[in-house]
Amino acid sequence: MAGTDKDEGTRPEKRVGDEDPFATPESARRADRRLRGRLLAPVTVWTAATGEDRAGLTVSSLVVAEGEPAQLFALVDPLSELHRLAAESGRVLVHVLGAGEEKVAAFFAGRYPVDPFEELAFEPDEYGPRLAGERTTVRARFASSEPAGFQNLLRATVDSVLLATGGEDPLAWYRGGFRRLSS
Repeated sequence: MAGTDKDEGTRPEKRVGDEDPFATPESARRADRRLRGRLLAPVTVWTAATGEDRAGLTVSSLVVAEGEPAQLFALVDPLSELHRLAAESGRVLVHVLGAGEEKVAAFFAGRYPVDPFEELAFEPDEYGPRLAGERTTVRARFASSEPAGFQNLLRATVDSVLLATGGEDPLAWYRGGFRRLSS
């Protein structure tokens, strides 16, 4: 999706030949997926590591539960490397992406045939690989995981929140594409 109008938060005009020949016809699409697509979601990248193994995943199903301590909930593929390493290491880093980081999100969503850890800069952190640069980041401990629909509901306990000082607009996921919000 990088380099398209979708990256700019607008919908391109439909032209002949733009239809995906492999897309599920609208009449056959599941109502739950269509509902989720109509809800605005934050775009985050979760990372975890054990020894030399590291994994990351774009997650747009984040819920923050306030409390002492605060908790994070996210829907994650139970077969993903991120899920495995988070459970093994007991820790995760959650990076809140801002406007202009569509390519970072796409790397960790598997939209490019590259290793995001080779393409992007990282800083060491005891909770896992930390994306270089200033952004809001959460250090959390893996608490549990249980089946929820086709995914697993991953629960993590917040240890610390590193808030970005800039007023960067967040990156959001809406109706099948990345969107930039403006204040």
